[in-house]
Amino acid sequence: MISRMQSPPTQEELNPMERSRASYRQERQAHWDGLARQGDTWKGAGGFYHRYLKRIYRFLVPEGQRILEIGCGQGDLLAALRPSVGVGVDFSSEYLRRARARHPDLHFIEADAHEELSEGIFDVIILSDVLNELWDVQALFCRLRAHCGPRTRIIINSYNRVWGLPLAVAERLNLRQPSLSQNWLSVNDIAGLLHLEGFEVIRTFSEMLCPLPIPLLAGLFNRYLGRLWPFKRLALTNFVLARPVGRPEAPPSVSVIVPARNESGNVAQIFARVPEMGRGTELVFVEGHSSDDTYAAIERTMADHPERPCQLHRQSGVGKGDAVRLGFAKARGDVLMILDADLTVPPEDLPRFYDALVSGRGEYIHGVRLVYPMERQAMRPLNLIGNKSFSAAFSWLLGQPIKDTLCGTKVLWKSDYEKIAAQRGYFGDFDPFGDFDLIFGAAKLNMKIVEIPIRYRERVYGTTNIQRWRHGLLLLKMVLFAAGRIKFI
Repeated sequence: MISRMQSPPTQEELNPMERSRASYRQERQAHWDGLARQGDTWKGAGGFYHRYLKRIYRFLVPEGQRILEIGCGQGDLLAALRPSVGVGVDFSSEYLRRARARHPDLHFIEADAHEELSEGIFDVIILSDVLNELWDVQALFCRLRAHCGPRTRIIINSYNRVWGLPLAVAERLNLRQPSLSQNWLSVNDIAGLLHLEGFEVIRTFSEMLCPLPIPLLAGLFNRYLGRLWPFKRLALTNFVLARPVGRPEAPPSVSVIVPARNESGNVAQIFARVPEMGRGTELVFVEGHSSDDTYAAIERTMADHPERPCQLHRQSGVGKGDAVRLGFAKARGDVLMILDADLTVPPEDLPRFYDALVSGRGEYIHGVRLVYPMERQAMRPLNLIGNKSFSAAFSWLLGQPIKDTLCGTKVLWKSDYEKIAAQRGYFGDFDPFGDFDLIFGAAKLNMKIVEIPIRYRERVYGTTNIQRWRHGLLLLKMVLFAAGRIKFI
């Protein structure tokens, strides 16, 4: 766990820069201790802002995580997230005295975030309105590396610099607690400092156009207008979500899930063309109520290739999404891949997806069919138009570029899929394809989404299982539903 800060050296022991930094810290510590003492009687307008922040963070952070908050104050935000382990760090002894009394189940440390901290890995590290106060933001980011695992998420919110004057006026009117001189970092400034210390920004967004609890107007401005251009540029606080970048020490094992319905003629090619990856690659077939002999063809080919790890399951439900979930549940690999049995995506491309995932360049990797020219009969014109339309909608909804939502090839870590499955109820269970289920889940967990262009082939056996109009209307319904669960929360 994080260790308590040691006694600081005397002023005589410090060089001029260190003395300046020590004075900066002492001034701010006294300032925040004073604000803590005033906290019980403060009647300003900040309560609405902090309640709003709690709602946004509860959307971003699932319950039961190991959470570290730097600059935790009296610990209310940390407690609102219901962590399995919650650690708050602050240098204000007065705020921490209140935090320990209010939240005895959490652990609070009096420490300067710039100093060396002891070992401890967290799922989420929160920096809420703290970058404005720091002496050296890059030094803090450097310290955080010691507390990051491969899946750790850094979540930052910081005041938008366009609010400098309005916030100063609010202080004069006693609507906001007084502050000392502030750092005003743009989103690009924060992203640049994170990059220098080995972090990658996943996405950014802004929140709160109206920081006052004005009936009707606050909801309209904050939930809707504040998320649309050009109003979002005027929002009060900017959010930055980032992750550490790195590669696992040992190569993982791989499971390739192959949903197969009426694909008998492609089975032999799948065995022949799926390459070996990582520590070993298994094929997991899920046969879905075929009218041809797909199930028997898989059994025969498995018998012909006893050297190849393979599973075969018969689907009890309906739809590709149901088949994929069954395959994922049975898979033994560390990495999960989906390969459509129609072979319109070449199996030879799978190592590219594997490398993108294992190298740490992304955490949810999926194919893009809309970059390279397609073979003539690979996709019907109306399907192409629909795919491009849904891609534009998804890019706007998720805050990450999504060029092709319905490409069947998707790759992610099994541990991440288990987290997606655990929160599936948030988006409902009406996606027959499984594509949106995974994309929505990945976005909700703040995973880095990366796309890989592939050359889309026409079928050489069988016909498509997609019903253009019925499924198109269902996809539209899912987009509209997701807008209320992701964008306009």
